[in-house]
Amino acid sequence: MAEGGGAREEIKDCILEALSLPESPGADFNLVENVLLPCMFCEEFYREEEKDRLLKHMIIEHKLVIADVKLIANFKRYITYWKKRFTEQEITCFCSVIRTNSQAPEDQQENYFLLCDVLPEDRILREGLQQERLKNVLEQQQHERSDTTFQRSCMFCSEEFTGNRSVLFNHMNEEHSFNVGLPDNIVYCNEFLDTLQKKMDSLQCLYCEKTFRDKNTLKDHMRKKQHRKVNPRNHEYDRFYVINYLELGKSWEEVQSEDDRDLGDSNEEDWSDWEEHPMSAFCLFCETQADTTEKLLFHMKDCHHFDLHKIKTDLGLKFYQQVKLVNFIRRQIHQCRCHGCQERFHSKTELITHMEKDKHMSILPDRSMWDQPQYYFPTYENDSLLCTLSDSEEELAAQDQREEIPVIGEDLTSLEALKKGSILNQLVRDSRN
Repeated sequence: MAEGGGAREEIKDCILEALSLPESPGADFNLVENVLLPCMFCEEFYREEEKDRLLKHMIIEHKLVIADVKLIANFKRYITYWKKRFTEQEITCFCSVIRTNSQAPEDQQENYFLLCDVLPEDRILREGLQQERLKNVLEQQQHERSDTTFQRSCMFCSEEFTGNRSVLFNHMNEEHSFNVGLPDNIVYCNEFLDTLQKKMDSLQCLYCEKTFRDKNTLKDHMRKKQHRKVNPRNHEYDRFYVINYLELGKSWEEVQSEDDRDLGDSNEEDWSDWEEHPMSAFCLFCETQADTTEKLLFHMKDCHHFDLHKIKTDLGLKFYQQVKLVNFIRRQIHQCRCHGCQERFHSKTELITHMEKDKHMSILPDRSMWDQPQYYFPTYENDSLLCTLSDSEEELAAQDQREEIPVIGEDLTSLEALKKGSILNQLVRDSRN
């Protein structure tokens, strides 16, 4: 496959480079909107829900096949991008040519064009759309995670809940044995609950998805069959769980199965002498390691005048913003670039000398430089510092207050009355007489 002459300039410094796309970012990639999808070659338009008709049209009328359509994070922006590129260069500059009926006479042969991520430009586009969607999902999840204006009724008992969404989910789990997983793993919470409520209102079981004649029959069925959970095979729910957005083209089942794929050794092993290695957190600027985050933060503050705790408090950084800041600084140091003034050096030694001399370690550039979706991804594998970051003290205190469960003293009045009339009491009195 030939590569288009308009391919982007390679940026060597970036591990994951954010992509500039024709339309402005910030759209909600999960809620299906009534938008029009243009054909890449003609003036035909189709509604969002008619995507399959558009694909069929481009295959029949224009001989174009798009590979792995279901893995494209934003189909409209994808085809809008390629519609523009196909007006700039011939389609053969981007697509592989597939010839059908190769044994037939030449006038009966047809050429089809395959557009896929083997082409670097297409792969960068798909990855950029995926990063954009992941950024939006994580920001939405963070908003819902800290939101205290949530208000909704339980779908099982109609009790009203306000505050944080976790209060309702914990109630449904504890009082009705309905478990959808940890609230922090859920995104687009209100839409998720609307979907569940709609199924309940239509008298449909949330697990086996059978329909019943009335609400009482449905509740009895879900209770007796232990069907108080969502159907994991129903992919309608995938968009409400963050795990389905983490890796392009991988569902939660594939992500989870990868964790255990290499652990299926049938040979029994003796783990009695296994010892856990203590955690080692690495300094952002030197080779110093510490077995606790507190020691590492004190080291960076004392030796490098970099106070991460103060920066977090002064800027009001939430968890994901701290992640992006740490990954940004890690990458700048790795590339021998000062994160304070962006000056580049030939070695890390020269860089650290410059930063210490000019006191640039504690200086942060404009927020727009490091608060980018590409810095959600760690610069180094197993960066222990990322695992120990937390939200601000105010948010943690509010979360603790929300999660605090009041202890209510047991009413023993009915128990005493029952005890007086107990047959055991009668036997004791008879034995004494």
